[in-house]
Amino acid sequence: MPKALFILTSHDTLGETGKPTGFYWEELAAPYWILADAGWQIELASIKGGKPPADPSSEEGDAMTDEVRRLLADEAAMNKLAHTQKVDDVDISGCDIVYLPGGHGTMWDLPKSEALGRVLAEAWEKGAVIGAVCHGPAGLLSARLSSGDPLVHGRRVAGFTNSEEDAVGLSDAVPFMLEDQLKAQGGKHEKGPDWAPFALADGKLVTGQNPASSARVAELMLEAAGTPAAD
Repeated sequence: MPKALFILTSHDTLGETGKPTGFYWEELAAPYWILADAGWQIELASIKGGKPPADPSSEEGDAMTDEVRRLLADEAAMNKLAHTQKVDDVDISGCDIVYLPGGHGTMWDLPKSEALGRVLAEAWEKGAVIGAVCHGPAGLLSARLSSGDPLVHGRRVAGFTNSEEDAVGLSDAVPFMLEDQLKAQGGKHEKGPDWAPFALADGKLVTGQNPASSARVAELMLEAAGTPAAD
């Protein structure tokens, strides 16, 4: 059975606002089930290990999708989520996909994690597919290859846009603007309309713009890994 590793944020506070944040449920749930239903084993890790924080706003209204409900109702998946492995301790030797779900929490701890940077660089250089969606591409900023280049340098990449950050009123709360930093590391940033699904693959690097892009990111990761999605 092929294996995918999902790495989540452990950061739970939205900057100086005092508001809670974390990972975004849809960005975990949709890819989780698309890969699981295609026969993949899913392993979960986080920066600090244990139970990662979820952004409470991702459990409200339209954000509560069928995939999220399915995940919340699945005892095995929720037990796995409650006991994630610390990223320092992960072994990616058997992983063919490494995926970074988003949520605003990722903006604080993923880019600063040397362990995550090592995991992503090792996975990439052994030929694994690397995927990320929404704010998840912030984690790509931690990765430098053995050449010294950033992982995103010279590659097409998507992520939460400046205009979307402005629209949610958090441009002054986040530590940096993700679109700007992806460009600063030499990424060839591309985007679609705000809030519309937009995902792309540049070889084995797969990225998506926002929560609505989560399912397409999962499908592109499977294509890049040579595995079709389930019907």
